[in-house]
Amino acid sequence: MVDDHARIDYLNAKRSVDERAFARSVRERLLAALPERPTVFEAGAGTGVTVPRLLEWGVEAGRYRGVERAEALVEHARTARAAELEAAGYDPVETDRGFRVEELSVAFEAGDALAAVDGVDAGLDLLVAQAFMDVVAVEPAVAAFERALSPGGLAYFPITFDAGTIFQPSHPADDAVERAYHRAIDARESRDSRAGRRLLDLLGRADGDLLAVGASDWVVRPRDGSYPADEALFLSCILDFVADALAGGEVAEFDDWIETRRDQLAAGELSYVAHQYDLLYRAP
Repeated sequence: MVDDHARIDYLNAKRSVDERAFARSVRERLLAALPERPTVFEAGAGTGVTVPRLLEWGVEAGRYRGVERAEALVEHARTARAAELEAAGYDPVETDRGFRVEELSVAFEAGDALAAVDGVDAGLDLLVAQAFMDVVAVEPAVAAFERALSPGGLAYFPITFDAGTIFQPSHPADDAVERAYHRAIDARESRDSRAGRRLLDLLGRADGDLLAVGASDWVVRPRDGSYPADEALFLSCILDFVADALAGGEVAEFDDWIETRRDQLAAGELSYVAHQYDLLYRAP
């Protein structure tokens, strides 16, 4: 089990990877449909990086509420995002659960995001669930989100994993490792290695409109023997996730595979791709 501080490090390290991955066409469709002063709820807010992203997109008025299970991440989001925005020239004013910046009220709280969204007493203009739908049961989560959306409200599902895990250079055990890793994901309660395609199918059959879909693959590769930003740490975390999942010895060559991958990472030779979707849905 990854502790909260290690998770914060991982989430910070993957920020640059996410920024490259987002499907621009889906984001543009989202911004075209978003009202001027939206009420925003984020399920699984992590370290709160959606807030500076909203401001970058021009959303400077409205309300944002982010719910994250771990209290340590909530505290980090409150302080780190306020400091980031202040460094960017904003003047965030501290509040009980977060801060106010421009005309945007920002609140972070600890709790179960699906339980919290079920308690929403006013319709949401935007629900964000980034890298979230592969860790919950897809159908009940979508049903809860639809109940919380206002008529015509938007649900944005960026970085939704969909059963593609690729490492390069090639290794003879790659296929066996990938299959076993995805099976290990699926064996965990409410986890789904094929969440992207299940969500795509479900939203396509729903009463609202699936407005946009795009690939948002993570692609990490070295440049001249090193990695940008903190992406070496990100890759190290990914290898740790795979190692923890396959610790039972299901793949005969796994010890050689993981040792080889860690050596390649240290040498600045390892590349990684994870297949994902961004999806945008509008409630009826």
